[in-house]
Amino acid sequence: MVDVTAAVAQAHRREWAYVLAATVRLTRNLDLAEECVQDAYSRALTDWPRSGIPSNPAAWLTTVAHRLALDALRREMTLRRALPLLVEDEVGSDTAELALDAIEVARSISDDRLRLICTCCHPALAREAQVALTLRLMCGVTTAEVARAFLVSESTMAARITRAKKKIAIARIPYRVPSAAELPERVDAICAVLHLLFTTGHTAPSGAALVRSDLCDRAVQLARMMAALTPDNPTVQGLLALMLLTDARRSARTAPDGRMLTLAEQNRDQWDREAIAEGIALVREALPHVDRYTLQAAIAAVHAESPSWDETDWVEVTGLYELLIRVWPSPVVHLNHAIAVGFAHGAARGLALLDALAGEPALAAYGYFEASRAHFLDELGRADESQTAYRTALLLTENAVERRYLLDKLQGD
Repeated sequence: MVDVTAAVAQAHRREWAYVLAATVRLTRNLDLAEECVQDAYSRALTDWPRSGIPSNPAAWLTTVAHRLALDALRREMTLRRALPLLVEDEVGSDTAELALDAIEVARSISDDRLRLICTCCHPALAREAQVALTLRLMCGVTTAEVARAFLVSESTMAARITRAKKKIAIARIPYRVPSAAELPERVDAICAVLHLLFTTGHTAPSGAALVRSDLCDRAVQLARMMAALTPDNPTVQGLLALMLLTDARRSARTAPDGRMLTLAEQNRDQWDREAIAEGIALVREALPHVDRYTLQAAIAAVHAESPSWDETDWVEVTGLYELLIRVWPSPVVHLNHAIAVGFAHGAARGLALLDALAGEPALAAYGYFEASRAHFLDELGRADESQTAYRTALLLTENAVERRYLLDKLQGD
């Protein structure tokens, strides 16, 4: 049973998006598809111990989910009577040109997962809803995890996802890859989705592992698909560069005993130099166009090109964060800018900037804020205050690897 449980868990991490997207294509109904896929995974837990783990879990799960969906639709008497919540455009003689355009795009990306992202990123939906809904449906990420990524409560996120599904139903948003003419207006939303997908995997909000490699790999794969679809779009190039440069450090982020290693502690010989070279080339190509992803990629490139932590050009990093604040003045960017200032100009200046952010609601439940304060307080010799900040950060952290790191700090390493 242990092997089966592990196999189902692995299939959930690797195959959820494939199975759900294929089921949505059949049902045109997000809620029904999600329910059937969840039921398929539940049946795997009971069927696989008897029949054995299938050689192709994705195919087994998709087949079961499809059968459940068809049974549900038959119970509504006919497919047409079950009012579709997602529709595909009907192609007639007057829409032949549009159809050919869509087919050309589909040839570039014949992936149901991207079809689902494009549906969820329809302009009729608010940006927050686009990102949240796609994360929920694409990855099977729990509502709580999506809420944490957005720095909002779980109830707020649940309501947001529910409203987004209803909006898709009411607006009869088509389930397809948009035409070449429609695609540009979706790019920003799709990039936001992929970026948050990647960051959710880069440091998992909860669980025993620091990294969810499946989410990181999926985000990079989809970013590559988007780059192939929009080769002249610098925003997509910047996003792919950011992912590659950040993910290049993956294997060096934990020690052999599972402890988390900070950027200062990592063995840079373990960094993926091929990914770094590709990322830097993309940054150089995209940099004349300044946007949030390209600037973050440029910051990552500074770290990637630094021979060691001590040789990091923190003044350059600080300057890039100042540009990023102008382009994307989010609380987390202000936090990262404060940290960079602390490393460039001393702990006292960094702490002062952090304390100025103390009233920011979005950072109130953000563990990295208190952990950063704790670091600078410790450097300034304010040990008691540092310990208090580390304890607060620990209360706000659910990832087991990060919690172990904070506990080590509390215990004096």
